[in-house]
Amino acid sequence: MASASSFSATKFTQPLPLNGTTSRSHDKHQSFFDPLRTTPSSSSFLGSTRKLRLSSASKLKLLANPNRRSAVVAVSDVVKEKKAKSTTNLLITKEEGLVVYEDMILGRAFEDMCAQMYYRGKMFGFVHLYNGQEAVSTGFIKLLKREDSVVSTYRDHVHALSKGVPARAVMSELFGKTTGCCRGQGGSMHMFSKEHNLIGGFAFIGEGIPVATGAAFSSKYRREVLKEADCDHVTLAFFGDGTCNNGQFFECLNMAALWKLPIVFVVENNLWAIGMSHMRATSDPEIWKKGPAFGMPGVHVDGMDVLKVREVAKEAIGRARRGEGPTLVECETYRFRGHSLADPDELRDPAEKAHYAARDPITALKKYMIENSLASEAELKAIEKKIDEVVEDAVEFADESPHPSRSQLLENVFADPKGFGIGPDGRYRCEDPKFTEGTAHV
Repeated sequence: MASASSFSATKFTQPLPLNGTTSRSHDKHQSFFDPLRTTPSSSSFLGSTRKLRLSSASKLKLLANPNRRSAVVAVSDVVKEKKAKSTTNLLITKEEGLVVYEDMILGRAFEDMCAQMYYRGKMFGFVHLYNGQEAVSTGFIKLLKREDSVVSTYRDHVHALSKGVPARAVMSELFGKTTGCCRGQGGSMHMFSKEHNLIGGFAFIGEGIPVATGAAFSSKYRREVLKEADCDHVTLAFFGDGTCNNGQFFECLNMAALWKLPIVFVVENNLWAIGMSHMRATSDPEIWKKGPAFGMPGVHVDGMDVLKVREVAKEAIGRARRGEGPTLVECETYRFRGHSLADPDELRDPAEKAHYAARDPITALKKYMIENSLASEAELKAIEKKIDEVVEDAVEFADESPHPSRSQLLENVFADPKGFGIGPDGRYRCEDPKFTEGTAHV
């Protein structure tokens, strides 16, 4: 997309090169929607029939609707000022690059191990892996403070890891053990950690967006009503392309824009909602354009390029933290595995899968760091070895951890467990030998 005044970062012209391809188009810039000037252009986005080329004009007046809030166009000049003062063409420092690379390697290695453990019968139910989408999780979450919140979907393992939840706690949760981050009661789709402000894992699509909007409202309320001056907390809401035709999405965009909530809506558009192609499921496949419709900035970014994602994330998170309101970011990415480990993945075109596999975000980052002398091959190999050990340790820890007791079955189900889970004698009803026989009166 061509550059525009809003949310434009001049260094977006440096994608992570890999086989000379980019995501939705061959244009090198990422930018926000300018609602005044759009012209059709061609696209190399697989399956796409059209796209919009965004205007580069920075001081257009809102002639079409003089009452329209100018914030839709002029998002922020802060990023432009920062870029103007920059003395280097690199998008990341060595220290930042090593942190980003380690987090992405952790996400990939962890998910690969999950596949092994699932097929060995260590995990049960549906397990949705994140392979290929690491640039989105790392690009956004590693920019957050500990007090900031993350709300995820059923594809939540890597979001939890990026937010700082230990690999041991995530793997144990997947194994259904008491040492898991939810004591084994959440499983794959319900990661949660109060300590790390990971508000969930939500199994139903769109379910987490209202929760995230409420978390953002809480931050604003604490700052403006309770006068907690240091409460500048930001919330990230992750969800997929399949969610963006659901009512909760639109309702929460409206509420967040109306109240200028400190939230970033992050669409992980991996082009497929289980077996439904995004191109067949929506009247306009460009999700980012829905942001300006509600008076907030919308941006499309190459979700296979962690450095581009970071640039967009910095400004979106910064806007939220400064009290300038929400942002909708569409990250075009791709999952390298089926929808879940129960999905044979026979619906997607092999050519489409090969196209995105050639743009592996980890391979691209590694190439960028070595070519720009940010890290040596040996340094990156050392990180990979370290992560392999972390993942192996997580598996051993989870395997050796105990299963929850039966008395835990009805905990955290009702606010007053005495109304259902505890009998007159004070003991849990599930401890009654007849409970599992279906004869206990509960």
